[in-house]
Amino acid sequence: MPRVTGVIVASGNGASALPAGMRVLARGGSALDAVEACSKVIEADTTDTSVGRGGKPNVLGEVELDASIVDGTTHRSGAVAALKGYLHPISVARAVMERTPHVFIVGEGAARFAREIGAETTENLTPSTRKLWVERLRSVGETPASIRRRAKLLPVVRKTVREERGTVNFLALDGHGDLASAVTTSGWAYKYPGRVGDSPVVGAGNYCDSRYGAAACTGYGELAIRNVTAKTAVDRLASGMPPDMVARAAIADANELEDAAFNIVVLSPKGVHASATNREGRRYVWMTTRMEEPVLVARMLVKRTTRRPRRGPPLSRASERSRSRPPASASGSGRAPR
Repeated sequence: MPRVTGVIVASGNGASALPAGMRVLARGGSALDAVEACSKVIEADTTDTSVGRGGKPNVLGEVELDASIVDGTTHRSGAVAALKGYLHPISVARAVMERTPHVFIVGEGAARFAREIGAETTENLTPSTRKLWVERLRSVGETPASIRRRAKLLPVVRKTVREERGTVNFLALDGHGDLASAVTTSGWAYKYPGRVGDSPVVGAGNYCDSRYGAAACTGYGELAIRNVTAKTAVDRLASGMPPDMVARAAIADANELEDAAFNIVVLSPKGVHASATNREGRRYVWMTTRMEEPVLVARMLVKRTTRRPRRGPPLSRASERSRSRPPASASGSGRAPR
C-alpha cells in the first residue's frame, strides 16, 4: 500500500506552527502528535491574542483557556475548559484523553488535574493584553477595581464583548492514513467568566474520523454548538459530499441562525481540503511533507442571504446538495499535491 502524503490544514493564524507539525509527520510520527505540536507553538506565541499566553482575558481580567483533541482512528478525545494558569491546555486535554477515564474536565478541576500531572504553569495575561483589557473597561466606564466590585457583570459584558473570538485549529493526515484534530483558544475576549465556546466541545468545534475526514471551526462558537458543526461536516463527508461543498454547507447552516463571523476547515482522508467563511478576507493555511513552507489561501466566501423561517422536516440529502452546490465557475478544490 503506497504511503500517504502527510498534510496539515489550519486556520490562518496557525501558519507559523505548521513546520513543527511537518517535522513530526516527516519522521513518521502520528497525526495526533502533529496537531499537538502545532497547537503548542501558537499557545506559547504572545503575539496571538486569541490563544494561550497573551490571549485576551474575560471581563475580570482572567485568561481562561479551552482546548480539545480528537484521534480520528479510535475516536478517543480529551478536552479542558476555563483552565487558568497553564501554558499548554492542548497537552492537558491530551492527558485527559490518555490518562483519565474522562473526556472533558473544566475550571478548578482542570487546573487541579493540570497541577497533578505537572503541566507547565505560566501567567497568561501579558502586559500588552492587560493594557487592552483596561482600555476596553475604560471605554464602558469601568476600571479593574470597579469591575471586581460589581455584583452583576452581565450589563458590562454586553458592552465589552464584540466580534473578537479568534481561535487556532489544526487538522492532520499522517503517512499511515490516520487523522487527528485539535483546537485551542482563550475564547471570546472580555467574556462572562466561565463562558465556554465550541473549541473544547467535541463534535462542535472539531471532530475527525479517519474513514471519512476531519473538520474544525473558528469564529462564533455558539453557532458551532447549536449546529454540531464539526460532526455534521464529517457526516456529510461520509455521505460522499466533497470537502468544498461540505465547507460551504457548514457556513450556510451558520448563516441561517445569525449574522456572526464563522469559519470552517475540512480535510478528507485523501488529503483534499477546503475552507469557507462568511466574512471577507479570511484565510486558511495548509502544508504537506513535500512542501518547503506553508501556503495561505483565501477561504471561500458564503454570504448570508435574507433569513427565511425554517418549516417542515430537515432537507433531504438531494436538496441539501443542490442548495449548497457551488457555482460552476468556482475554483480551488484544495487538493494537496502528491
